[in-house]
Amino acid sequence: MRITRQLVLAIILTFAFAAWSQNTRIVIPAGTPADKDLAAIAAEPDAQKRIALYTDFIQKYANDKAASAYGEWQLSQLYVSAGDTAKAMEHCDKAAELYPNDLDIVVSQASIAQAMKDDGKVVDDAVHGAGIFNAIAAQPKPADVSEEDWKSRVADEQESSRSGYDFLETAAYNAIAAEQDPGKRMTYIEAFTPAFPKSKFEPQITQLALYSLQQLNQPQRVEAYGEKALAANPDSIPILLMLANAYSEDARQAAKAVTYANKVIALTATSTDKNQKLSAGVAHSTLGYVYLKQDKLTSAVAELKTAVGLLQDDPQAEQAALFRLGYAYAKQNRKAESVAALQKAAAIDGPYQAPAKQMLAKVSAVGK
Repeated sequence: MRITRQLVLAIILTFAFAAWSQNTRIVIPAGTPADKDLAAIAAEPDAQKRIALYTDFIQKYANDKAASAYGEWQLSQLYVSAGDTAKAMEHCDKAAELYPNDLDIVVSQASIAQAMKDDGKVVDDAVHGAGIFNAIAAQPKPADVSEEDWKSRVADEQESSRSGYDFLETAAYNAIAAEQDPGKRMTYIEAFTPAFPKSKFEPQITQLALYSLQQLNQPQRVEAYGEKALAANPDSIPILLMLANAYSEDARQAAKAVTYANKVIALTATSTDKNQKLSAGVAHSTLGYVYLKQDKLTSAVAELKTAVGLLQDDPQAEQAALFRLGYAYAKQNRKAESVAALQKAAAIDGPYQAPAKQMLAKVSAVGK
């Protein structure tokens, strides 16, 4: 928690920054009656008594914006410690109404929203806080300040606010990743992306966006979002895989699916990393699926057999490859091999289990 009862020099510096930064901090001048009352409250060891004292303080200084905001904020922190998140949010929101551009208060709001598992509010607060942080560098330089001094001031203010920005970025990403509804998840992503440019979570956010759009069955948006992301990061294996998978479902885009899957195979060819091996397996499975749909059965079987060998550490991806392999064998009238592949697929708990059992029954019945 930031201490806001500052020495005179600190007050002067804060007011200087207030002229150019939208991160407007609470300042209570040292030696004022409000400052003295706050010192007395802080000395009280009993948390319940401090709650009563801060409540009285807010009433006493109702016409003092800074004092009221600080009192509400401290009440919020006390209620957090007491486990009453509803009360904590109520008072933190009141503090934010008075000081909407105080980054520390916004961080508190997001933290309480996290505890309440209110993902939507976490993202809203994070986006608001990111706007405050990003405004630091966007402020125009005053005419009476040198370029060098201005850059130094901006850098200092950014550095002092960086931890809050980093917390909000991580909190928002976690909220997005936790959201189960693809529509809400995509709405959160669309708010997050411009608020946190060049985010450290950019690869994960891109994957979540593509996954969300696939769940929403919006192939045009998948293509537009994915191609834009790929242009910025042309060797991104997750993006290449997701686009290859999306394109594999559209006969008109089969060539792109093959190109992207082959690029993943090339990028992972010399790697001994387990995840890279799995990525290669998924790429081979996608290639096999495309060839299967095109009735290029020899190529399909070769790709799918390779995929099965690479995907043994990922049961669901292996199941998809086994199902496709069983289907390809069936189309080649290789009953025994088809049955073997489908039996393995049917034994795995996953989305292809029921289709594998159905196809196994059909293949097994042939020739009886």
